[in-house]
Amino acid sequence: MTPMMTPAQMISLSMKTGMMLMEAQMVIGMRMMGMAGLWRVHPSENAMMSSEKVSALGQSAIATSQAIMTGKSPSFIANAALKPIARRTKSNVKRLAARGPGKP
Repeated sequence: MTPMMTPAQMISLSMKTGMMLMEAQMVIGMRMMGMAGLWRVHPSENAMMSSEKVSALGQSAIATSQAIMTGKSPSFIANAALKPIARRTKSNVKRLAARGPGKP
C-alpha cells in the first residue's frame, strides 16, 4: 500500500496549484483585454486558447495514467497531473505579459 502524502508534500502541491491558478487568472485577464483591444495579442490567440487546453489535458491524463500504472505515490501522481497544465499557464503568462497593453 502506498503511503499517504506527507504534510510537506501537501503544502508543496498546494503552493504549485495556487501558483498555476493565479497564472491562469492572469492569462484570462490578458486575453480578455486582448479581445477588447486593450492588450496586444497575436491574431491566433483565440484559437490557441482552445487548442492548448485539449493538448495540456491530454498530456496531464497520460502523465497521470503512467504514474498510476507504475505504482507511484499519491504525491507523485498529483504533481504529474499538474505539471503539463502549470507549464502551459506559466509560458502563457510570460508570452502575453511580454506583449503588453496597447493596440496590436
